[in-house]
Amino acid sequence: MLTLHVQPNARASALAGSHGDALKVRIAAPPTDHRANQALLDFLHASLGIPRASLRIVQGHTARRKIVEVSADCRLVANRIRLWDNAAR
Repeated sequence: MLTLHVQPNARASALAGSHGDALKVRIAAPPTDHRANQALLDFLHASLGIPRASLRIVQGHTARRKIVEVSADCRLVANRIRLWDNAAR
């Protein structure tokens, strides 16, 4: 599970470090019609190299704070997130 703080309507989709106990992600899509949620899952897929079908928002569909379930190798995902987070700093 990933805890994310999502900022929609950003200029570009990117990791923006941490926000409390969550990773902050900027998404270049509006929050209307679930476009930001779809863009978030597409961004996670592309950035972390996780199959799109392995990602699912389980909490926070209409909120900035979201819980995303990741059905992939936990060690692989954790290592990629560490590298991803370090690159954002």
